[in-house]
Amino acid sequence: MGREKTGGLVYSTEHGRMCPECRQPEAQCRCKAPAAPAGDGVVRVSRETKGRGGKAVTVVKGLQLAADELAKVGKQLRARCGSGGTLKDWTLEIQGDHVEIVIAELAKLGFKAKRAGG
Repeated sequence: MGREKTGGLVYSTEHGRMCPECRQPEAQCRCKAPAAPAGDGVVRVSRETKGRGGKAVTVVKGLQLAADELAKVGKQLRARCGSGGTLKDWTLEIQGDHVEIVIAELAKLGFKAKRAGG
């Protein structure tokens, strides 16, 4: 594969490997970054137990944020609830039944949140 097919510069001694599409260092490349899924602007908070051995998990879907901002909000919510959790496929999961706390905290942060499910 020649330089013509890769778009020119593919390695720089200053920054290392370069993205051939946007010509930025690979660490700063945003070409292949996954975009947040489009939604209706309403954050849905629900409680699930399915597939978790009967243990409750609070699930937050529909936050229209970038990945790093979503992680920060998740950390705030987990700290407010005093429990652990994770971020999977643009969905926050917080261990335990904290639906009302999460809805109140999201309202403080300026999000329109509502309870989803039963």
